[in-house]
Amino acid sequence: MASTWIKGLGTLAVLGAAGFGTFLFITAPQRQDPAVWANLGEPDLAHGREVFFAGGCASCHAPAGATGDARLVLSGGAPLKSDFGTFHAPNISSDPEGGIGAWTLAEFGDAMTRGVGRDGEHLYPSFPYGSYARMTPEDINDLYGFMKTLPASDAVAPAHELGFPFNQRVVLGGWKFLYYSDAPRVELADASDMVKRGQYLVEGPGHCGECHTPRNALGGFLAGQWLAGGPNPEGEGSIPNITPGSRSMGSWSEGDIVSYLETGFTPDYDSVGGSMVEVQKNMAELPAADREAIAAYLKAITAVQ
Repeated sequence: MASTWIKGLGTLAVLGAAGFGTFLFITAPQRQDPAVWANLGEPDLAHGREVFFAGGCASCHAPAGATGDARLVLSGGAPLKSDFGTFHAPNISSDPEGGIGAWTLAEFGDAMTRGVGRDGEHLYPSFPYGSYARMTPEDINDLYGFMKTLPASDAVAPAHELGFPFNQRVVLGGWKFLYYSDAPRVELADASDMVKRGQYLVEGPGHCGECHTPRNALGGFLAGQWLAGGPNPEGEGSIPNITPGSRSMGSWSEGDIVSYLETGFTPDYDSVGGSMVEVQKNMAELPAADREAIAAYLKAITAVQ
């Protein structure tokens, strides 16, 4: 009996090790094909600036409370509280040691679109690569080119404050397996070029769904609830529904949305508040046509009550 029991434990151990090995293989960090980042040419810095503001890079990576040109010093450190712990945005300035100034375009692009760090590690999805995955290689090339023109900082951001098991990056492979996708969030039949542009901005660099879509206990988006609002991921208050089914914004016209993104004022002359203040500042830097495209997309998607 004892030998049979021992053999059984040995079999379970082998099966467990094989299963864990399979998990590691399936969920290993996956970089882009290097050809994706080849032959993109010199970046368009003016367009890179637009992508920078569309992506909201300064909102997380600039020093807390920074204003004016100080928002372009991407020294990191800003805390992002969540149910999983507190994340601290890293230094992504042009400094070659403290920041990402020495990274190649491929390394930067893999972080942006695959959530893979320079050393091949999984990145936490507090960095919204699940949205940035929809960005074009050309936009990422222009963005990185612009970011390298910004001031350098040698500041070192604090380490993430995460408990077990969230402090084990290996579990992120499982999260990606369940929730990572570079496919469009919604299918829009016969969409106009303006709506398609809005979809790209909202679902991609704008990463609007990261706050405006409710999540399950593992941090994945709830199916059928795209942009329907819900609890604030940072734990205070709520994030509004911005679909046409919204009680507060469903009656807004496209022009109302465009004006809000440009000026920060609602149709009732209330002003933008909370974390949306930084987002609105970024949206105001975009070309008017992009704000119009965002509005067109938000009025075209399915209403969620």
